[in-house]
Amino acid sequence: MHYTAETVLVRGQNDPNDPDLILSITPESAGWDYISFQARRLAKATSWSFDTGDNEFAFVNLTGRYSVTSNRGEWTGIGGRANVFTGAAHALYLPRHTQLTVIAEEAGEFAVTWVPTDEDHDPWLIRLEDVPTGVRGGDNVSRQINDLLPPGSPVHRLVLVEVYTPSGNWSSYPPHKHDVHIEDAAGNLIEADLEEVYFYRMDRPEGFAYQRVYTDENSPLHQAGQPIDALVRVGHNEAVLVPEGYHPVVSMPGYTTYYLNVLAGSAQSLANQDDPNYSWVKHSYTKVDERLPLY
Repeated sequence: MHYTAETVLVRGQNDPNDPDLILSITPESAGWDYISFQARRLAKATSWSFDTGDNEFAFVNLTGRYSVTSNRGEWTGIGGRANVFTGAAHALYLPRHTQLTVIAEEAGEFAVTWVPTDEDHDPWLIRLEDVPTGVRGGDNVSRQINDLLPPGSPVHRLVLVEVYTPSGNWSSYPPHKHDVHIEDAAGNLIEADLEEVYFYRMDRPEGFAYQRVYTDENSPLHQAGQPIDALVRVGHNEAVLVPEGYHPVVSMPGYTTYYLNVLAGSAQSLANQDDPNYSWVKHSYTKVDERLPLY
């Protein structure tokens, strides 16, 4: 697949056969190996069913409140936030070979993702009070991070992170990449080879952000003669694919940008390397943006 500004940006879909679907990404549509992703909506008391098959699976509430029934257990009261800007998400991890049904206790929207696995792990409900949050960076590179399913979690491949970037600020900066699996002589992971989805929400729906995805000579696609250099305007309920390369983000003035990151690949890790041209910036910060944390 040749990645351009048109192919890394995923817009919302209107599927008459699946009217609750907001957006869908498959390995076939993305041109990669692991991540499937959907954003969906449900009216109160309606449901959505799914079989994880040979995949590990995660549910993340965006808005609304949900129950999940399955052959692995039942959970109620998942979620409850009015919007993504008022608190951290709940996340429910489910293993392969799970048949599940999501029921809306309150109307809302949610995200689901799944990746292939040959491992079995226990179901795990991550409640908002269990989600580590913090502020990363400084100056106009300050952003808030919610680690829903961080490295070291008892899962196989999935990593989930929520990020809030205030008006005019940058995030995923300095630009970093994770497209080659590199270990040092002691076996310590220097960089993981990861696919990544950025799914965006804006605090006002007309808002937007810009994201650039670009490779350098160390990226496999670049070496194969298929470099990426895409700059995209991404809006509410849209997504950006990061198959390889660096991928910084800037939020437009007057708006707060949210994105849900889904990552999977060679390790359950966020190991990455900065673009050496810009890494110096993170040593120059003098303060943290006073608008953070949002909550």
